[in-house]
Amino acid sequence: MTENQSSLSEIFDELNTEFSKTENLVRVVLSGRRRNMQTATDRVDIRPVRIKDELSVQVSFSDGRQMTTKNYAPGEYDFISALKSGFANILLEKLDGSISLRITKKGEPLVHRAQGNFEQDLSHDRSKNRLLDSADAFLKEVGISDASGSVKPSKQDKYRQVEEFLRILSPALTSAIEAGHIDKPSKEKPLTIVDLGCGHAYLTFAAHQYLWAEGIPVRVVGIDVRTSSRDRNNEIARKLNIEKTIEFRAEEISETTLDFADVAIALHACDTATDDAIAWAINCQAKLALIAPCCHHDIQAQMHEAPEPWSILTRNGIMKERLGDLITDALRMQILKLRGYRVEAIEFVGGEHTPRNLMIRAVRTGAPADSIEKKRYEEMLALWKVKPALASLING
Repeated sequence: MTENQSSLSEIFDELNTEFSKTENLVRVVLSGRRRNMQTATDRVDIRPVRIKDELSVQVSFSDGRQMTTKNYAPGEYDFISALKSGFANILLEKLDGSISLRITKKGEPLVHRAQGNFEQDLSHDRSKNRLLDSADAFLKEVGISDASGSVKPSKQDKYRQVEEFLRILSPALTSAIEAGHIDKPSKEKPLTIVDLGCGHAYLTFAAHQYLWAEGIPVRVVGIDVRTSSRDRNNEIARKLNIEKTIEFRAEEISETTLDFADVAIALHACDTATDDAIAWAINCQAKLALIAPCCHHDIQAQMHEAPEPWSILTRNGIMKERLGDLITDALRMQILKLRGYRVEAIEFVGGEHTPRNLMIRAVRTGAPADSIEKKRYEEMLALWKVKPALASLING
């Protein structure tokens, strides 16, 4: 493998030339975001396909929750515009090698070229199976599927929640690894995941089973304050013979002895657990955090006097509550941003908490936040006369 620096326009031209050779193309992946640029989608996957004996280019666009696919005739897709649209990481694989481009925060191109043998998969209709087979043993053990491997009617929402979570986790994890924010997992150094406030551990087990099925070595820890949850979940792990790579602990999130994980997840953790989970992720420098917030009582209780003209909204109880939710999560996201995370709010649909369909997705880049972000945060606190509980939980 060799590395060199070229002008960005030169490497874009090289990639575009290789892309035009559809008969030699294996796949292309565009992911990550360049500094101060906004891409239309989180990720783009491209590969050649054969449709009715004609070679086409299949382009899949992912927004972090779902994927949209479109087929183009060779030369029809505007690849050069995609390259210039703001992605920070571009991988192009061809039959005899690969070209990898990473654009630094300063806008400098780092190029890696490697020789190798890659194989094309020209099949048009790849299987559209669920990410998790409904007959997976863990789904039976946790009560989502029946003994025959069919999802129980009463658990369809829970199964859908699990699927939606995996569709968010998978591209977010792939992008973080490709961007170098998370080390590529290996048998010697597996990916570590902590589920903070795991409860019945539907998602904890789902993440473990899915990633192992994808060939990703993983070590998972579920934390919940209830000893009954710990004992139940550890017993299920033993039944599934996976207790060496997944474990459960009965601990408060704020007092857990665990102090490291690549990925922190917390979905609808109750009471103070959402703030405790975010604080844990920040204090332990988790590389990727997926947080579906719950319990926004902290800020709501402090909203005694609304700045004008906001009283036209806050005088209505239900609207004040929803605004309080948004302010709480906006401040949580801003705290993450000020601590070196790239943060986004995305839709998380499914499960028993249908109104709580927002997820905070945060990737630790270590990049310092602009001074204006600190000013905006302080102005928001002053405007609403609030002090987020989360701020007091952050070390340093």
